[in-house]
Amino acid sequence: MIIIPARIGSSRFPNKVLADIGGMPMVVRTAKAVEDIDTVAIATDSQEVIDIASSFGIKAILTDTAHNSGTDRIYEASTKLGLKDDDIVINVQGDEPFIEKDVVQEIYNLTKSNLSNPKILMNSCYKILSNPYADDPNIVKVVTDDGNIALYFSRSKIPYPRDHHFDNYKGHIGIYGFSYKSLKTFCNLTPAPLEDIEKLEQLRALYHGYEVAMCEVDTKSFGIDTPEDLERALKLHIL
Repeated sequence: MIIIPARIGSSRFPNKVLADIGGMPMVVRTAKAVEDIDTVAIATDSQEVIDIASSFGIKAILTDTAHNSGTDRIYEASTKLGLKDDDIVINVQGDEPFIEKDVVQEIYNLTKSNLSNPKILMNSCYKILSNPYADDPNIVKVVTDDGNIALYFSRSKIPYPRDHHFDNYKGHIGIYGFSYKSLKTFCNLTPAPLEDIEKLEQLRALYHGYEVAMCEVDTKSFGIDTPEDLERALKLHIL
């Protein structure tokens, strides 16, 4: 199951999940991009989004308005859908209308391969960044061990190249794979101090001693947080 959280409120880009992209609302285009991989549902706090999704033949679940994160929202939706412990849940952000299907398939495959490992709470991915892009705090960086297990995520440039130029940063892509059981575990953990400092919820898993499995992907997609981001994305992608 692929669940797309779609909160209607956005301080930087109001109603961005409904922004028009080639005749489709952003969240619908995101759903259409990944619907060949598995069943797709949108988890939203808006009846308007429910109605629009329905008009495009996309299932949508009405969720609470008070969730602090998209992960909490997809947990409520997956519970309402009656998912079982070993069912796979992929969280694809609603502001990724140009996400490549192959990227989401990689996360799905990684999640499936780790279903029997109780230490791995989440599965995700990264792309390689050159040095200038790593300076941007809006692009989350990750460092991993030899087995591609995340050691830390940060908005800062990590690792810090003290003695020489470094041009091989790992930029985290905010797509997450869970089993329903691990999703439930994650959402019932207490928020972590590091999570609050960096404003990165994946740090909750590491703080509590769990692992986040990673894989490298090749993607040109990026999350759209502002109208300027959307304008830039439309210039890069031909619909």
